[in-house]
Amino acid sequence: MLRKLSPIYLVLFLIFLFIFPLRLSGAGLTEQVFETVLPNGLKVILLENHKAPLVTFQVWYRVGSRNEEWGKTGLSHMLEHMMFKGTKKVGPEEFSLIIQENGGDDNAFTTNDYTAYVEDLSSGRVQVSIDLESDRMQNLVLKEEDFKTEHMVVMEERRLRLDDDPQAYLEEQIEAAAFQISPYHWPVIGWMEDIKRFTLEDLKTYHKIYCNPVNAFIVVVGDFKKNELLSNISEAFGQIPKGHLPEQKKYRDPPQKGERRMYVKKEAHLPFLEIGYHIPNLTDSPDSYVLEVIACILSGGTSSRLYKKLVYDKQLALSVDAENALLSHDPDLFTISVEALPGKDTAEIEKTVYEEIECLKKERADEHELKKAKNLLEASFVYGQDSLSDQATLLAEHEIESTWRSVDDYIPSIRKVTPEDIMRVAKTYFLQDNRTVGILVPLSPKKEQTMPAGVLPEGRIIR
Repeated sequence: MLRKLSPIYLVLFLIFLFIFPLRLSGAGLTEQVFETVLPNGLKVILLENHKAPLVTFQVWYRVGSRNEEWGKTGLSHMLEHMMFKGTKKVGPEEFSLIIQENGGDDNAFTTNDYTAYVEDLSSGRVQVSIDLESDRMQNLVLKEEDFKTEHMVVMEERRLRLDDDPQAYLEEQIEAAAFQISPYHWPVIGWMEDIKRFTLEDLKTYHKIYCNPVNAFIVVVGDFKKNELLSNISEAFGQIPKGHLPEQKKYRDPPQKGERRMYVKKEAHLPFLEIGYHIPNLTDSPDSYVLEVIACILSGGTSSRLYKKLVYDKQLALSVDAENALLSHDPDLFTISVEALPGKDTAEIEKTVYEEIECLKKERADEHELKKAKNLLEASFVYGQDSLSDQATLLAEHEIESTWRSVDDYIPSIRKVTPEDIMRVAKTYFLQDNRTVGILVPLSPKKEQTMPAGVLPEGRIIR
C-alpha cells in the first residue's frame, strides 16, 4: 500500500504529521460513499467529490488470471485487449477515440484478481462513459480477424515485458516456484505456449462466464449529483441480463517444506536478488497490517534499514525494495528485492538481508523508527487519495479483496502495530523453509547465446 513519494513531498508530509497528526480515522472516507445494487446484480459505488469539475468512471470485473486454468493462461489479459474491438454500435478502436474527442482519458488493466476499465472526463461528459461501457458490457463483438491481430500483439507484449526484461523474467520464475496450487503460479499475461494455443471460442466462453453485471461493479468518484447519476446508470445498465455468478474459489498452497532457490542466466547489466515469503492476505489475518509496517521499516525511504545497510554502509546495492501484498484475493508473497551494484556479490547481499530479518525477530523496534514508519505509511495513504481516480481505485481494490468499507480500517490498524507485533510476525513468516529465492546472473550477449536454454548452475531445468 506504500506509495513512493518524492523527497520534497516526503519531507513536507513527515513534518506535517509530527506536528499535526492525521485524523483520517475520524473523518472516514467511507462515510461519504453511497452504495446500491441494481436488480440485475450490478453494484454501484458512488463518491461525490466537488473539488474539480471532473469525474472518473470505472467498471471493475471480478476476473483476473486467478480465474484461468492450466493450459489456458492469459485469457483475462487477452479479453482486456478484445474489449476495445467494438460492438454493434462502436467500431474497432473507436472507444478510446470517442473518449479523447470528449476531452477525456481512458485506461484498462488486468491483474491476478481483477480487470478494470477507467475513463476520466469532465463532469458534464460522464454520460459518454455510461453509454460506452453499458454498450460493450452487453454488445461486445468478438471477430476472428480482430482476434488474430491482437493475438500477435499480446505475444509481442509478452516478449517485450517479460522474456526480454531480466528482472521481470526472474520475478515470473519466483512466483512459478513459490506457488504450486494457487493460480498465482502463472503470470497475468500468460505462458507463451498457452497464448499461442487458445482460440476465439475459448475467449467467447470466458467472456460469457465472467463479463456480466452480477460479476462486476461500477465506481464513480467526482463532481456529480448522486440521484441524477444513479438514474442514468440504472437506465443504461439495468436492462442488461444478470447472468450467473461464477464460482470464485479460494486457493491456498500447502505450507512450504523447505527453501526453494533458482538462478536465471540472462543478458543484463546488473545482478538482481529477490526473496519471497508466503504470507496471509487481509481477510485471513490482521498480520497483513503488521507486514505493511515491516516493509516500511525495511525499505521505506533512504533511512530505512535495508537501504541504509546495503546502499550507504556496505555500498553493495543500487536499490532495495520490500513489498507487502496487502490486497491480494488469495495468500501471496512478501518480497524483498535488491538490485546489486556492478561486480558485487549477491551472496553478501543475501546474507545482509537475512541479518536484518533476524534483527526484526530478536530486537524490539525503536519507538522513533516505528513512529516514522507509521507516519510515512499514513502520508502515503493520504497522498494516494490525491486524485479522483486514485480514490476510486482505492475503494475498488478493497471491494475486490473484501469490501470497500475496509478502506477506513487502514490507518487505525497501522497505528495499532506494536514492537511486539513486529517481532511475532517476523518470527511467524520470515522463515528459511517459507521462502523462495531467485538470483539473476548477468550474461553478456555472447555467453547467453552459447548457454543451453533454461539450465541452472546445478543442471536443473526452469520454465
